[in-house]
Amino acid sequence: MLPHLPFLSKPPQTADSTRQGAAPRWSGYQAAGLSVGLALLAACSGTKFIPEGSKLYTGSTVKVESNSPIPKEAELTTELTGVITPKPNASILGLRPKLYFWHMGEGKTKGLGHWLANKYGEKPVLLSQVDTQKVKGLMVNRLYNNGYFQPVVHSKVQVKGQTASVDYTATVGRPYTIKEIYFPEGDSLLPQAVRATQAASLLKVGDPYSLQTFTNERLRIDQAVKNQGFYYFNPDYLLFQVDSTLNNQVNVYLRIKAKTPAQAAKPYLLNRVRLNTRYSLSDTVLAERPVNYQGYQYYPDEKVFKAKAITNAVFLYPDSLYRRRRQDQTLSRLMSLGTFKYVDIGFRPARQKPDSAGYGFLNSYVRMTQLPKKSLRAEVLLVSKSNGFTGPGFQVQFRNRSALRGAEQLLVNVTGTFENQTRSNTNTIGLTSYELGATAQLVVPRLITPPFDIRLKNSDFQPRTTFGVGAKTVTRLDAFTQQAFNVNYGYTWKNKLTNEQELRPIDVQYLRLSNQSEAFQQLLLDRPFLANSFRQQFILSSSYRYTYNQQALEQRRNQIYFSGGIEVAGNLAYLLSSLSGQPRITNEDGSQAYTLLSQQFAQYTKVDLELRNYFRTSANPSSGNKFATRLLVGVGLPYQNSRVLPYLKQYGIGGPNSVRAFAARGLGPGTYRAPIASENSSFYDQVGDMRIEANAEYRQDLFPYVKGALFVDAGNIWLINQDPSRITVDSNGNPDGKNGQFSPSTFLKELAVGAGAGIRIDVQFFVIRFDYAYPLRVPYNNTEVVRPSLNQSFNKTDLGAGRLNIAIGYPF
Repeated sequence: MLPHLPFLSKPPQTADSTRQGAAPRWSGYQAAGLSVGLALLAACSGTKFIPEGSKLYTGSTVKVESNSPIPKEAELTTELTGVITPKPNASILGLRPKLYFWHMGEGKTKGLGHWLANKYGEKPVLLSQVDTQKVKGLMVNRLYNNGYFQPVVHSKVQVKGQTASVDYTATVGRPYTIKEIYFPEGDSLLPQAVRATQAASLLKVGDPYSLQTFTNERLRIDQAVKNQGFYYFNPDYLLFQVDSTLNNQVNVYLRIKAKTPAQAAKPYLLNRVRLNTRYSLSDTVLAERPVNYQGYQYYPDEKVFKAKAITNAVFLYPDSLYRRRRQDQTLSRLMSLGTFKYVDIGFRPARQKPDSAGYGFLNSYVRMTQLPKKSLRAEVLLVSKSNGFTGPGFQVQFRNRSALRGAEQLLVNVTGTFENQTRSNTNTIGLTSYELGATAQLVVPRLITPPFDIRLKNSDFQPRTTFGVGAKTVTRLDAFTQQAFNVNYGYTWKNKLTNEQELRPIDVQYLRLSNQSEAFQQLLLDRPFLANSFRQQFILSSSYRYTYNQQALEQRRNQIYFSGGIEVAGNLAYLLSSLSGQPRITNEDGSQAYTLLSQQFAQYTKVDLELRNYFRTSANPSSGNKFATRLLVGVGLPYQNSRVLPYLKQYGIGGPNSVRAFAARGLGPGTYRAPIASENSSFYDQVGDMRIEANAEYRQDLFPYVKGALFVDAGNIWLINQDPSRITVDSNGNPDGKNGQFSPSTFLKELAVGAGAGIRIDVQFFVIRFDYAYPLRVPYNNTEVVRPSLNQSFNKTDLGAGRLNIAIGYPF
């Protein structure tokens, strides 16, 4: 068995005082300025407020030493660091503003200083509050838990002026490893069930001893035997005995406690399953008798649900073995229908006697409390879009939670917005846009795949089939009006909490341009490439998207988000047009286009990839201190019937959620620099067929509900095919002939780069963001080939002022 090994420690040691060299000579003004600077620095750093004879505790370091390799050394060091108390005062770049606020209210019972101290202040954490003996004892305990049975932990105090820190050093030998593992013997039902789980055991011969692994193994076995019918089993009924008398090895014996209750040692079958779809807390006795439906005792509410809609989401079957997995799956599926406020699943022993095999019987009830079937909701919105437009809006939503009595969600939305994007550095008016739209969506909580009936029984999440239709009109003042109509049909499903897939086999859009101003018409005549992207056309596409998101796993310090999608449009239409001999038409640039039903259609393949990583710098899951990074890559390849992607499918870059030092859609393509828009034209957006963007951001908690950030952004867009109307230049300012087209050899030199800092007011359900960004590198040159860009006054030698972005929500 594990011997009791006392841990050794040494008393804290104080570092020698620091040596001081000869002082330099200063003038009177320099000395005065230095004195003021040091006084301000001392005030902000907090050392000014430390009582005489005390030292401000600034934190600790942990180092693990061994003559042998240390498995997972970084994780072990993090675990030891986590037991250190107290935590030092919060600091930002060596400054401690919370200590300053605390000092402002010290000894005061009211007034501004008292309020600031209570709201934002923090009392100094002194070295005298550090109990090194307690901390070392906790570290020894953690080392034992990780298989280091003879550790020694020392501590040393490091003093520097008015501050002090503590260095902890843990000296360990080789960790104990597992030599043999023995599962319980016996022919009764419970030992057999436990032995049946051994193949998936977390305990492996040769692995280091770890208490956390033993804890996880008990939980795993508990879940496994509950899925074999042992409803009353509990992980506390399992016991691990460890023989550590071997040479740096242990033998592990798994035992079932002798005092395990009889009801926990046998599996159970489900006798009766009762489904009540209209349960409420006021119902103590049900007035009517249930009906029998597919073996269930079902209390119907036929005005709202068909029975099949409920039983399709229930995985507890009468006369079947109880399985915890099916209980959890039923709860998740019923709640994800979106029609119930609460779902409660319970079990009671049945009066039926155990069968000859020793199985018991349970009666189950599933009680469901409904949400109102119909609801109407109106909202006033502050719209903030990626193209830089902001303004007020409204949304009215009607919801029917069981439109066809099958828990289908019918959502009808009517939205309207008035948006404006101000032109900085010019005397012209802002760019104004109006948008009015309506959408209807029917979400069916199952996969409609005739002639097959696919239920995804191994998934905890309800698969969905979605039918959608919508129309919207966008009016860009003094430019154009564009109508968009769409019809779509698709599936969404999840196999795990972190994985989601969406398949949309049918997605049809129809785009129509009208009410064009003379200036915009002239712009399209001057730029046939742009005219092609705005042409009236159908988009007949299919798409697939896969998303992997670890953000739902809140305990993870490092979280990954990946989303990858592909969209293919026009291939079927091209085939039908070719086979049926549809007439061709000539575009503005002289190219020939195929038609379907006398209407042009877009043809392209588009791939979008997004990768994010969130690393929390603190072990505390509630901490907002993290490094967030993002990489976006998007490529749209127009072919056959298209030379350019439709305008609504193209990429733009810049703005509050992109490269924040530049105007929204004001960059690119490539080294192209957009001319100043005419006062008679409200169109200047720059878009392309390809995008590469990267962002890095450090986020820091400052005060309650207030966070700060430092960030760097880089990116640009390019065209797949050249646009003769957009002249790009080389490093010498001469036209390079690429006209915005992507080139693998030069694209890195064409990335725009910006950096800045931000303040975010985060009240959980709402985030207001202020980011000030400064351009560090522009992709174009200051030449006479192109004129200064809209919203930008800087050039290659003088990058000029930064840009303030006001937005809602985090950029990513």
